[in-house]
Amino acid sequence: MSVRVALVGGPMYDHLYDMVQGRDIEVVVHADHPSLNSAVAAMLAAGERIDLISTHSKYVPSQMQWLRPLDDLIDISGLAPLAVDLCRFEGAQWSVPRLIDVRIAWVRRRHASTTIDTWDQVVGSELVAGFPGRESGLFGTFFELVVGAGGRLFADDGSPHIESPEAVAAVETLVALARRAPANLPDWHYDELDRALLDGTVDMAGAWPGAWGAIRPLAEAGELVPVRYPAGERRWVSYAGCHAWAVPATCGDLAGALELLRVLTSSEANRLDATGGNVCAHVEAFADIGPTSDVDRRRLAVTAATIEGAMITYPPHPRFPDLESAGWRAIRSALIGECSPSGAVEQIQRVAEHVIGPAT
Repeated sequence: MSVRVALVGGPMYDHLYDMVQGRDIEVVVHADHPSLNSAVAAMLAAGERIDLISTHSKYVPSQMQWLRPLDDLIDISGLAPLAVDLCRFEGAQWSVPRLIDVRIAWVRRRHASTTIDTWDQVVGSELVAGFPGRESGLFGTFFELVVGAGGRLFADDGSPHIESPEAVAAVETLVALARRAPANLPDWHYDELDRALLDGTVDMAGAWPGAWGAIRPLAEAGELVPVRYPAGERRWVSYAGCHAWAVPATCGDLAGALELLRVLTSSEANRLDATGGNVCAHVEAFADIGPTSDVDRRRLAVTAATIEGAMITYPPHPRFPDLESAGWRAIRSALIGECSPSGAVEQIQRVAEHVIGPAT
């Protein structure tokens, strides 16, 4: 019986799947994360069998109704405690981390002397700064700007606290940056943003560690320089989380799923991830992969400092994907001039109150 898997796809993921070539696997979904989540949710809600899925720590609370707890089923002793904790919710281990994903910034060499320590400095410069114009990347950038300015999306009791001066200022910043960028920025997802950075369409952009393979030739040639992600007025933050693996409750071959999971979380698999630039969750495997050049050493140092001092994650909530989906659409409306920044924030607040509960 083939192990049925749902895999997230793309340049930073697909190299890992070479490890499972030749195994008896049926790939039932292979797509970007938003498309994967949608397909998996529909299949699991219908009771369809999937044995192993790619997921993300921020989505676990919304998926746990369909997942099997992994406590005592998989050895996580060699994995980074921070990553493991991000994949826990309500006292259970719902997924196993693959890698820690946190953005640093890359700047064209000709602009390396420009001071861009803060977002205000980026806006005040002549830099063309790119960012994702849709999906989770856009809402994540909004989240960074809000928290960096001292704001928050949720109150202490978990109720929505999105409608704030910090949130309006965050959307205003995104609109200001988009005005200097190519007109099609609101259509960019991660891959389009990476291409714009690589071909010089933008002077600066944040990138995940997995983009290193594509960035490396330009960085080694001195065209791109790794720098700390810009800080907000109150805090230096970078939106982050963990890509992970989970076993659905509809799993029909638990032994096969767990064996495949052990392969994908092994030190060998983690070393392969790390050689591609990812910050793999396996502590020893990541430590074994040293820098290959001065620029790689700088990249790793900036990444480590960001994980240590700036990494922020969303408060876990079962309805978070609904908020994220409505949130990025409202912000994109402001980017293309269909509404004002304050109007976009008001839309997000109303949706949050509907899916999460009223503000207190």
